[in-house]
Amino acid sequence: MNRFRTLFLLAAAVCVGSSQSSAQESIKVGFNCDISASPSALVGQAGLAGIKAAFDDVNAKGGVLGRKLELVVRDDLGQPQTAIQNAVELVENERVVAMLGGVNSGNVVAWKNIVDQKKVPTIISMATGTDVTTFDGPAEGNYMYRVSLVDRENAQGILKYVGGNPESKKVGFLVETTGYGLGALADLQKFAPDYKVKPILVEKFGVADTDVTSQLNKMRSAGVDTIVLWTQAGPMAQVFRSMEKLNYFPLTLTSWVADQAPFVKAAGPKLAEKPIFMRTRAGGPMNSDMSALFERIKSQTTLGEPPIAQASHSYDAAMLLVKAIEQAGKTDGAAIKAALENLEKPYKGLMKTYDKPYSATKHEGLGAQDYHWVRWKGDDVQPYNDSVIEKIASK
Repeated sequence: MNRFRTLFLLAAAVCVGSSQSSAQESIKVGFNCDISASPSALVGQAGLAGIKAAFDDVNAKGGVLGRKLELVVRDDLGQPQTAIQNAVELVENERVVAMLGGVNSGNVVAWKNIVDQKKVPTIISMATGTDVTTFDGPAEGNYMYRVSLVDRENAQGILKYVGGNPESKKVGFLVETTGYGLGALADLQKFAPDYKVKPILVEKFGVADTDVTSQLNKMRSAGVDTIVLWTQAGPMAQVFRSMEKLNYFPLTLTSWVADQAPFVKAAGPKLAEKPIFMRTRAGGPMNSDMSALFERIKSQTTLGEPPIAQASHSYDAAMLLVKAIEQAGKTDGAAIKAALENLEKPYKGLMKTYDKPYSATKHEGLGAQDYHWVRWKGDDVQPYNDSVIEKIASK
């Protein structure tokens, strides 16, 4: 019953704008994302709320090209096959002119060929997997863009730290067995030699596993002093609880997911302070624009407080799409794509000012220069710095 209530509330929340317009008059944009099922569902809810807030703001000023924006929402339930079915329905039946959202990287990769083939510009604002925006073919066929952290750059940043840390002598990689974890593992293994990092052990675990002591025992026996961990918020908490059982706390560097409240809630504040990680928002208090967005959307996420960075990514992604439609002067996919790749005016977003964020070959709105080292301290994420980071920054 709680799940049906969640879906009902979220469905009700996607009514954008105060004025009613017919489906024929509105500009339909699709949202295909998990908002109820997987460990990343809270992030999906935050993304949905951020996009809705952007559409509300645009519609309150008359919409785009004289038409209101309509957000058509589909929950992929954390399942790749459902995500594919949703994408087909949104593109073929709903005739959306663009797509937004996407939280589980494996799911997005499963349906991205649909929007590429149908020429539906898509801006992903949560999923971080490297393969989300890669494309095998001429650049004009790639309709996938992103406003989010990217695993490739995140992995390289972590490897740079490990390679530059004289205390990291024996390194292990520990990842979940989803597209998210395995995609990151591919990045870590690909770039590790560039930073003179040679893992002595690679271990994997399922997102439903509540005990990871077996994998950690292997690492402890091998003398691993540094672990690179890639998993979602809930499973990450289980890893640190397993470390606590073994009283084994090697230096642990994780993906950005460590900044999510579900991790802290499940792990507890003491264990949450163990990992160091990078994210797209600097540590410390939210800026005024993010605070305002948080107040607007905090009642819309039924699984917990909205992760403000991903809500902000999503707000910015929606506004970049709006700017592209305005510049194109029409809703043709190829025209929107051309505008996205040559936005004439900078856009001051919540995360940063986007000045020509995309081109024919550059489809990432945020890059390594937008990442910040952070760590939990008490009930807040604070900036993190040490001699290794200072040495890297000085080069």
